Order: sequence, then C-alpha cells, then structure tokens
Amino acid sequence: MDIVIRAAVAAEYAELGEITAAAYLGDGLLDDNGTDFYEKKLRDVAGRAGDGEVLVAVLDGRLLGGVTFAPPGSPLADIAGPAEAEFRMLAVAAAGRGRGAGEALVRACIERARAIHGVRRLVLSTQAGSPAAHRIYERLGFVRTPDRDWSPIPTVPLLTYALELHGPAQ
Repeated sequence: MDIVIRAAVAAEYAELGEITAAAYLGDGLLDDNGTDFYEKKLRDVAGRAGDGEVLVAVLDGRLLGGVTFAPPGSPLADIAGPAEAEFRMLAVAAAGRGRGAGEALVRACIERARAIHGVRRLVLSTQAGSPAAHRIYERLGFVRTPDRDWSPIPTVPLLTYALELHGPAQ
C-alpha cells in the first residue's frame, strides 16, 4: 500500500502534535535555551490548521508524520515574501522514517504552491542539524538561500531554501 497524503482531521491533531514534538526533540532540534515555546507550537496542530493547511502522511491507517503549508498571506509564513508560499514543521515519526513520507509531504507542498495562481517560489527554514531533510529538499530541486538565513532567537540559527516553480508538477 502507498503512503497517502491528505489534510489532517481534528481527531489526529493531538497525535500529530506528539509526532512533531518527538521528531524535533529526538533529532536534537530543541534544547533548554528558550526553545520550549517552540515545542508548544509544534504540539499546537489545531492552531496551525486555522492559519494554514496541515497535511499528514498515512500508511495502512497509521499516521507517519505531517507538515504545515502556509499559502501567501498566512500568518504562519516566517520568510515568504510576495508571490511565495512556505512550509514548516515537517516531521516524520521515528517508526515511519525511511519510507518516503517526508519526501511525499514536501512534494504535496510543491503541488499546492504550484496550484496557487501567482506563486513563483516555495520557501522554507530549517536547522543545520537536519541533514536528512536537507537531502530531500536538494533532491527535489530546492537551493540554499543563505542571504535569507535568520534566527528567531539567538541560539537557533535557521538555514533557508527556495524552489523556483516552473510549469507543471514534476
């Protein structure tokens, strides 16, 4: 059976929040230097669903992970400018890694961005400690945009990537 990517439903929000927080904690992307506020945001799937589109990866009825897509104008977009969409909080449960769920979620964000009239670019922020995610982004054509790197707090420097959107989905 294939991985299915679809919109999250309210009954899945708590589980997806746990998966997302556990993935970030397990990968060492949260620490005691002021990032506990971000852990709360990771768990608040209902809050994200109100301002963007929360997508989930499901295999055989089991939730593997999720991502939040922020269309133009979404308050969830940290770095997106005019004619740009953004995605955030990509996370896959440890038991679901290596099955293609992360890549499928990113591809779904690319498709959504391409479907929005006028969007020319899909952007994202990521931590340096996420090499598996960086490989997915680069494999799908995202390029580093170091001029846009930023830090929400001094102890959390973020790298940025962008994908130029041309023609139909690949």
